[in-house]
Amino acid sequence: MRYASTFLTQVGEPALQIWDEQDGEFLSVRYSDGVEFWLDRRFRMLWAHWPANSSLENTLSYLLGPIMGLLLRLRGAVCLHASAVSIRDRSIVFVGSEGAGKSTTAAAFAQQGFPVLSDDIVVLVEREQQFHVLPAYKRINLWSDSVKLLYGSPDALPQIAPEWEKRCLKLGEDGKTQFEERALPIALMYVLGESTPNLAKSVVPISKRTAMMTLVTNTYATNFLNANQRAEEFVVLSRLAASVPMRKINARRDTVGPHEMCTMIREDFARTTSLESLFDR
Repeated sequence: MRYASTFLTQVGEPALQIWDEQDGEFLSVRYSDGVEFWLDRRFRMLWAHWPANSSLENTLSYLLGPIMGLLLRLRGAVCLHASAVSIRDRSIVFVGSEGAGKSTTAAAFAQQGFPVLSDDIVVLVEREQQFHVLPAYKRINLWSDSVKLLYGSPDALPQIAPEWEKRCLKLGEDGKTQFEERALPIALMYVLGESTPNLAKSVVPISKRTAMMTLVTNTYATNFLNANQRAEEFVVLSRLAASVPMRKINARRDTVGPHEMCTMIREDFARTTSLESLFDR
């Protein structure tokens, strides 16, 4: 066995296990509910199988999330566990721990007419000495409480699958939201869910060292990489932290609604990019 998650099911089994099969010809990924994936050695082919008590929709929820993140990382792409939206032909990236509000914030921006590049997986590429975000898939996955915050009812969006509580915002299908199909350079990165007690609501800069630590803890497949892959990822993240400013939203999610959060970010984006244009003259 190459990996077993520390999260255990009610019967004490790892929620996720990964093996090498047939002398390394295949990589086998198995979830505790019986959904399985196989990757070939070159990471060009992928197969999936699900038990009779599961569904295609349930399997796709794994494929478009952790499996895709693992596959891309094994192919050499560095992926952040984050969301990204487009403002003025540039991307802004939201990072933070689980439940920090990354997807909710992206969906709020979508409601306000801003195109979304990615939810959950932000794939990084370097072009012309700039980091870009690649467009992902045309949906945002949201828990029911986030759907209620944004739409007034937890049932306003369809479920991802009958087995899942999460719901799905299909970008571009409602005539209001948009999906960004271009790879865009990253202007700013924002950390959500890490407010400082007793400080007023604000957006504050983060040092490059803190930014680096934040990025390292928000990448995909970290526990699965070998030493060389970790070293390569560290170099990429170092360049990202050095070249793209990261800022912290100093506001607790329970005191600031998603649209107020968007306003704070938009105002900070406008101020920051205006200052950049002054220095570029």
